[in-house]
Amino acid sequence: MSVSRRSHRRRPMAQINVVPYIDVMLVLLVIFLVTAPILKQGVQVDLPKAAAKPIPKSTQAQEPLTVTVDSQGRFFVNRGAPPTQALDTAALRHIVGQELKQDPKLPVYVKGDSHVDYGRVVVAMTILQQAGAGKVGLITEPPPGKKR
Repeated sequence: MSVSRRSHRRRPMAQINVVPYIDVMLVLLVIFLVTAPILKQGVQVDLPKAAAKPIPKSTQAQEPLTVTVDSQGRFFVNRGAPPTQALDTAALRHIVGQELKQDPKLPVYVKGDSHVDYGRVVVAMTILQQAGAGKVGLITEPPPGKKR
């Protein structure tokens, strides 16, 4: 009798059910597709073309402080304010001053539109200097056909 009992017992299944994993992957895919456009926000500027050396990769984990001057001469900063909110000179000085107080060695760059008056870029650089930035870099794009 004991032999017949054993033959009717269920054997353990050695297969993995992959359906839940596929469901999780599809949910993650949808989440990433929805959030990807949100991550890339900023102000559209037409950077001047120049055959300059690329900026060396920073060893810091955080991104540099970037002040953008658009074609209408408005100021934007990538920290401390929404990236699509234009700032006046006092707000720009305050935000940059706060960021540089937290990290005095923070790299600071200016992205100026190629169609903006040069004086507005100089105003941005002066504000950065007054806020405590020791060095300020200018961001350009390589000319067509040049690789960095």
